[in-house]
Amino acid sequence: MEETIRQQAGKCIRIVLFGPESTGKTTLASALAAYYKTEWVPEFMRSYLQEKWDNHKKLVSREDLIPIAAGQMQIENEKAASAKTFLFCDTNLRELKVYSRYYYDGFCPPEILRACDEIHYDYYFLTGVDAPWQADDLRDRPHDRPNMFRIFEEELQQHKLPYTVLEGTLEERLVKANQVIATLKN
Repeated sequence: MEETIRQQAGKCIRIVLFGPESTGKTTLASALAAYYKTEWVPEFMRSYLQEKWDNHKKLVSREDLIPIAAGQMQIENEKAASAKTFLFCDTNLRELKVYSRYYYDGFCPPEILRACDEIHYDYYFLTGVDAPWQADDLRDRPHDRPNMFRIFEEELQQHKLPYTVLEGTLEERLVKANQVIATLKN
């Protein structure tokens, strides 16, 4: 199973939208990909868990973590093969790691931990919690987003990963993101 959660090499600059639930990651990933006329990677976990909810009225469990990681990497690898200069990822395995440890008292499957050490992304945009909360079947912690933001930022800092916090309106976030992206192209 571990082989299915490996990142394949690609020639694009990989940028991750990273942060708590309902902070605009999907909107930003899609908008940035449209602007740069390239690919973006949707969050596999959302579609996987929505299907589980719709069919069985069940939420995520520990047994779902490896299939989610494998599905996320499969989509990312497919999109990286056709991406132009940039690939915008609406999450990555590091986000799955953070949520796993948060919901399962520090537990994260060793396969995901190893993959997080092996995969490479060029830059992270950490999304602020000033985006309006959007309820859905899967989101469950509207009042814990500031704490989750802190946990996500600590993850980036602990691993010395390059990032910028994006806050404000969608337009303000896009302006700031584009300023950073301009420096990555060089």
